[in-house]
Amino acid sequence: MIGGDITGKYFIPIVEQTDGTYTTTYLGKDYKLKAGKELDDLRTRIRAAGYYAYMTNPNDLQALRDNPSKTEAIFETLITESMRRMLAYAEQKLKGTKIKCFVSPGNDDAFFIDKVIAESKTVINPEGQVIDIDGIHEMVSTGYTNMTPWKCPRDIPEEELMKRIDAMTSILKNPSRSIFNFHCPPYDTTLDSAPQLDEKLEPKLSASGPIMAPAGSKSVRAAIEKFQPLLGLHGHIHESKGYFPLGRTICVNPGSEYTEGILRGFLAELAEDKIKDFLFVSA
Repeated sequence: MIGGDITGKYFIPIVEQTDGTYTTTYLGKDYKLKAGKELDDLRTRIRAAGYYAYMTNPNDLQALRDNPSKTEAIFETLITESMRRMLAYAEQKLKGTKIKCFVSPGNDDAFFIDKVIAESKTVINPEGQVIDIDGIHEMVSTGYTNMTPWKCPRDIPEEELMKRIDAMTSILKNPSRSIFNFHCPPYDTTLDSAPQLDEKLEPKLSASGPIMAPAGSKSVRAAIEKFQPLLGLHGHIHESKGYFPLGRTICVNPGSEYTEGILRGFLAELAEDKIKDFLFVSA
């Protein structure tokens, strides 16, 4: 299960010069690179940090500066190409196996990626569905979250989020054996601790550092407390790695350090009516 916020937020122009070199500025450093290993290594580092390398030339770059509205089209192209490479890799690795692979968009992800995921014959987008995992455990999923200051594509009011959750949980056969794969963590559980922001969207500070506050969903918490599933899988608040019990439910947030090129994950072994073991992992 890949649990959301799977697309990057920036692209880095790499400009081909008339002498055959390539120039760019990345993380405050200017580069002049030769084609081949130098260029390939930087493109790899850019992608590993969750960004996209955009190969261009001086004329096209100036046209983009003159018409910033073209940025969204470039983003869509770069994201689509990256997603298709990821899906092709999954097809290659999972073909002929019984492994189920789910990729769930998060609140940061634009809606066009749902169509890209739907192209795959192997990977499943579980958004809004009740999915039978193994004949015993069901899973319900949503990448929508309560409203954030950034008004992301899948930010919605709590009332609407509750309706989406209710539509899935109302048809669960056995909620106590289910998995709630909700991108947004439950409210006030340490899995949703984020910096408070001022009117300029900058962190509020105290003498000891940023002032933290819960930013999760009350609707998600209410649903978990009501149905007590085996497991709650969450993300959204990248800096709040950990687990938190809500009654019998183990809620987890593996955290995220994608800008450092680190993949954070979580493994769980399920018995029929309980979690036998779980482990946080990274790579």
